Amino acid sequence: MGIIRTLLLASISLMFVVPVAAFAEDRRCNDRKPVNSINEMFSALYACWQPPKGTVGMSITLRFSLRRDGTLIGKPRTTFTEKINNDELSKAFVVSILEALNKSLPVPFTESMGGAVAGRPMTLRFISQEIRDL
Repeated sequence: MGIIRTLLLASISLMFVVPVAAFAEDRRCNDRKPVNSINEMFSALYACWQPPKGTVGMSITLRFSLRRDGTLIGKPRTTFTEKINNDELSKAFVVSILEALNKSLPVPFTESMGGAVAGRPMTLRFISQEIRDL
């Protein structure tokens, strides 16, 4: 029984470390509907983000942890950037992400989801892509 629990916890931990390309799934910015899955959590975090015009191709991957109440533990750390430099457009891109996190936190976790993610490191990748009309 101990080995099964250890393997299960290890696989759950790996799930939080794998970078995830962020996407919004039927969530509005600062939606207070309880979050009960990883996909819902990332959607809630990503829903407030609007990348600035002219930033297509830029991306940042952040690593962070949340408490069981959905608040941030410490500061997010940048683990990867693409096409980011020290110009004004890059700064606006970074600011848009930080503002989105500020708006979306705390994540309204269900009690079980809050317990599952509390303190675990996770990554979220913000990628500015061209939006096309379908």
